[in-house]
Amino acid sequence: MTTALATTNTKASQAGVDLLRIVRINEEIKSVVAVAFKINIMALNAIFLAKRAGTAARGFGVLSNELRVFSQDLRDCMASLTGLIHGCVTEVSLVLQDIRHTRLLRQAVALSSVPRMAAVLAEREMENDRHTQRLVSLRKQLKRALEDAFQMVELGGVLAKSAKIEAAYGQSFALPLAQVSGEFDSIVEEIRTSLESLRRSAFFTGN
Repeated sequence: MTTALATTNTKASQAGVDLLRIVRINEEIKSVVAVAFKINIMALNAIFLAKRAGTAARGFGVLSNELRVFSQDLRDCMASLTGLIHGCVTEVSLVLQDIRHTRLLRQAVALSSVPRMAAVLAEREMENDRHTQRLVSLRKQLKRALEDAFQMVELGGVLAKSAKIEAAYGQSFALPLAQVSGEFDSIVEEIRTSLESLRRSAFFTGN
């Protein structure tokens, strides 16, 4: 019983740590969504600027539109990540709840000679295992989705750098186009850094 109690306490401690890590991941995702929305606004302004510049900035306009699409796709991707995060929060909360119930049941079993109590405890432990396995599955899904988001942002970085090149052909609009493309590049890099940090989260590495 002492070993079982120690195991339960360890699980409770780990679940608490996981919950904190999940909350941190969610906050980072929120910041990425906010920045992605900013890219969308910037892209719309860049498209308008490219139209003013005329044929000389046609390539820049095309890339600006691609960056606008990228920002929308990224927000959709972040929404998917948020859904997985909420699922993780639910499962961790259930694991913590199961642990509390299991601890109480173990105490009851220790004080009772009713056979049914042991059966109830076994059922509770099985339910706890199911929640734990679902959390493991969600953790893997979240990691895969995060990798997909990172690859998407890598593509966004290519688009932003290409826009910087195209800006040079904007003739009299070259300077404002260069400023906009520089902002694109900076913001996409900011997102890439955020996602890179999330990829190293101890929630995935288990450290």
